[in-house]
Amino acid sequence: MLNYSLYKEESIQGRYINRDAIQPCFDKLSTPINSIGKSVENVDINAFEMGHGNKKVLMWSQMHGNESTTTKAVWDLVNFLQSEDELAKAILKECRLTIIPMLNPDGAKAYTRVNSNEIDLNRDAKNLTQPESVAFRKLFDAFQPDFCFNLHDQRTLFSAGKTNKPATVSFLSPASNKERHITPSREVAMKLIVAMNRMLQERIPGQVGRYDDGFNDNCIGDTLQMLGVPTILFESGHYPNDYQREQTRELIFFSIVEALKTIALDKIDDYKTGDYFSIPNNDKLFFDILVKHPEVVNKEFEAGHSVGIRYKEVLIDKKITFQPEVAEIGPLEGFYGHMTIECVDSKDFGFTSNQREVLDLLLNFNN
Repeated sequence: MLNYSLYKEESIQGRYINRDAIQPCFDKLSTPINSIGKSVENVDINAFEMGHGNKKVLMWSQMHGNESTTTKAVWDLVNFLQSEDELAKAILKECRLTIIPMLNPDGAKAYTRVNSNEIDLNRDAKNLTQPESVAFRKLFDAFQPDFCFNLHDQRTLFSAGKTNKPATVSFLSPASNKERHITPSREVAMKLIVAMNRMLQERIPGQVGRYDDGFNDNCIGDTLQMLGVPTILFESGHYPNDYQREQTRELIFFSIVEALKTIALDKIDDYKTGDYFSIPNNDKLFFDILVKHPEVVNKEFEAGHSVGIRYKEVLIDKKITFQPEVAEIGPLEGFYGHMTIECVDSKDFGFTSNQREVLDLLLNFNN
């Protein structure tokens, strides 16, 4: 079993990962760095290759600038691949990887989903209106990958099915038509996901979800699947008490390694497409904080109702702060909280700054 601590890139931590943060990682690369284009703000979009095999894998992270967990995992992967580990050597022998660690540097700097033109690059795959989208497509056409890894984060609201377990990691083999047929490329992606899920169930049993496969031909995964390239959407979700997503980062690292191992060792057909559908669909059953009996601290709340609170992620002084906001009020039966507060009196809120903010939210609520 791999010792993750040997490969974790300690220079990048937390949620705010911008272009400056990963510059030291580029400096340590033993392979040439290429600019595949410029962002709206004229920042280089960099890519690099590793390996010399005939199985070509393209992966990219931070298409959404505020989704940084997979960027950290990518640099952990690079450290692993530059090591003397026998599996790393096997992967590099069999595979040729092209990696874009930050496709949307402007969004990463501003910590926004969109680019500087306020366009979601994951809704621009067909129209190609943005320079980042054009740069990606030119690289894709030139590299002609056999596999694509589309690396993202997802919000804390997702559960792994209708359970009280968070969807810490989710996957999707995107559809390539409205009917969501299982095309050959989609089937390959499904089998790779099954391989990763089998590994993850040993680490986070019951905490893997399957992302919605509604078809949108302007989404990058759907577009690439339409072009016949097996494409996997990776979604980094919430691990208990891990708002900095350092635990999730490790799980994504192991997932990418497992997928690359399966490709390199020609093990894809060891897995069954049907097992993909045994992975539960993501559901939206979580709040960051679920407050029960809020009427105890503020009589404006109706007895029998609960308050669901979700954090807004705000960039302040190059750090992400988590600001609680009321998302929903009602019976909220069947919902869960990453933290649950059973109001008996205000002492139940403890002394953390976030809990004080939650108490203030409740006390100041006016129906």
